[in-house]
Amino acid sequence: MARFRPPPFHNRRIQLTNNFSLLAYTLASTLCLSACGGGDSAVSSDAGSSSNVPTNSPTQSVPGTVATPQYAGASAQLAMFIAINQYRTQCGFPALRENTILDQAAQAHAKYEGLNNVITDTEVQGRPGFTGVTGADTAATLGWPAGVFTGRGDAGFYDGALVTPAQFGRQFVSAWASGVYHVSIMTYPANLVGFGEYETTYNGFPAGAGTVQFGQTATYTLANAPQTFPCQGVMGIAYRGAGETPTPPNTSGAWGTPVAVMGNLSDTVMLTSAIYTAPGEAPISLQILNSTADPNHLLGQYQAVAYPTTPLQPNTQYSVVLNGTINGTAFSRTFTFTTGS
Repeated sequence: MARFRPPPFHNRRIQLTNNFSLLAYTLASTLCLSACGGGDSAVSSDAGSSSNVPTNSPTQSVPGTVATPQYAGASAQLAMFIAINQYRTQCGFPALRENTILDQAAQAHAKYEGLNNVITDTEVQGRPGFTGVTGADTAATLGWPAGVFTGRGDAGFYDGALVTPAQFGRQFVSAWASGVYHVSIMTYPANLVGFGEYETTYNGFPAGAGTVQFGQTATYTLANAPQTFPCQGVMGIAYRGAGETPTPPNTSGAWGTPVAVMGNLSDTVMLTSAIYTAPGEAPISLQILNSTADPNHLLGQYQAVAYPTTPLQPNTQYSVVLNGTINGTAFSRTFTFTTGS
């Protein structure tokens, strides 16, 4: 997972819309959970360990892992769990299983963010709700085994039209899916997960912070690696993102839907070309970001991302053609996805 440092908060509110058309944003600590620009969403993530990349580990049993989700039926947590697992399984990535220790850690951090009016990757000792500097620290206080990888990601926004926890949860997932450095949450090589959500208000409007915390107790092998997100048939995904920190290379404002390319942890993935095409539009050559050329040094060698440097069109089907190499062997991927409103 990548580490992010949010920029100063800007007081701006723009109405959110449906169909996962939320934008990806980053915010920092001031009065409330909001963001820099339209959609009022924020994203931040934390590796929770000394490395940005989880290491290979044997299958390991950890306390708190449940066979079926235990989240309340109308909760933000269940909405996040369902949305992320739908994306993952649709695109060839294993579904995540709920772990209640990770739930508690994620909930504690979301509450910290709400109490302190921040979206942040770390906590500061002495501030309200402090439970640990990193996600790994918080999980350890709750019984997460030492030496087992865990890391978290965060999102936050406020909007007068969103009033239910489930809506908050879906918008958190949409925010993560539209960030160049956060889209990998949909493809992350983990097998356990926990979710937290804390609701508050800002200027009289509903506001919230959401946290996802991953755990890795087993490695897996992707079939037909590398896989992508989005992939064939994904619909309603955000068509633009903005305000992510660090800023994605070669962007000066909002960008379009990113595509993540993910191999296995032992693989080396390199993209060489990436194009989006929509009916009646000229092909869009995407900005390619490989681990070897990422100026922010946040991508692992097993992943790459490509994105248009300007927003896409809403409610539009795009054809995707990707070419690259995995462990030196050429691959190509073609598929279509559809943006939301």
